[in-house]
Formats: sequence, C-alpha cells, structure tokens
Amino acid sequence: MRHGVKTNNLGRKKGHRVALFKNLSISLIEHKRINTTLAKAKALRVFLEPLVTKAKDNTQHSRRTVFAYLQNNDAVSEIFNTIGPKVADRPGGYLRIIKTGFRKGDGAETAMIEFVDFNDVYTSKPASTAAKKKVRRGRAKATTTAEFQTETATPAAESTEEPTA
Repeated sequence: MRHGVKTNNLGRKKGHRVALFKNLSISLIEHKRINTTLAKAKALRVFLEPLVTKAKDNTQHSRRTVFAYLQNNDAVSEIFNTIGPKVADRPGGYLRIIKTGFRKGDGAETAMIEFVDFNDVYTSKPASTAAKKKVRRGRAKATTTAEFQTETATPAAESTEEPTA
C-alpha cells in the first residue's frame, strides 16, 4: 500500500525518473515553455521550483547546487542570468501549468508548463485599466446641503476667473 507516499514515480525507476526531470528542466529553462503530460508537468514543478528559488541568490554555492541537479552549464547560466533576476521579487509560484486536452494516440492528458514571468500575454496589463480612476461605491459623507453648495460654488467661480486673466 502507498500510505503517505507523496511522490509520483511516473512508472519509472529512480535513475530514469531523475534523468527525465533533468531533461525536462533543461528544455523548460531553454524554451521557457514546453508541452508534456499533466503528470510530468506537476512532478516537474516540484522538481524545478526549488532550483529557481536558489537561482534568485547568485552565489557560488547556489550555482554548484543547481548544477548538481541539472548537469548543464548552459541551463545553469540561463537560470541564473535571465530567470533568477526576473523572478527576484516573486515569493514563489514561478511555473504555470495549463491543461491542453488529451493526446490522440493514447488519450493521456496533456499540459503546457511555462515560466509565469516570461509570458507576455498574461503579464502585460492593458493601458486602459492602468489609467482608469478608482470609483468609491459607498455612501458619501453626511454633509448639509448648505456646505455642499458653498464647496461647489467656490471652485467654479475661481475656474472662470483664471482663463480670462
């Protein structure tokens, strides 16, 4: 029985599973987005997010630790030079998994896994929402009508005098 066992073995022995995660991680770091099965994507997120957290601190020790997992100099330099600084202010959740349907051959559920900060469609905010003024939808403060009329009459008189001067 599998009581309390949280790792998904993906039908592979340990060496094969580690090699799979290493290759998927290198591909994801290189391309910033890959398509794979949902189970592999979920397992890859658990494998790769601690490495991205280490990449936020660019020290010799953290570089050697990440290299011990990936065994690829290009991927290590990419994760420390481009990905690490871009996610430096993010407290976690560096990867996004989007389900993409079922594979035709065997019916496996597929997913796209990508780095959150490298997708321009989701990260860019439209200019119209940034310039939009916030509106308070509550009751106005209790003021008497006389106070309200004097407040509105004073700025109107000043605004008409300024353009004539």
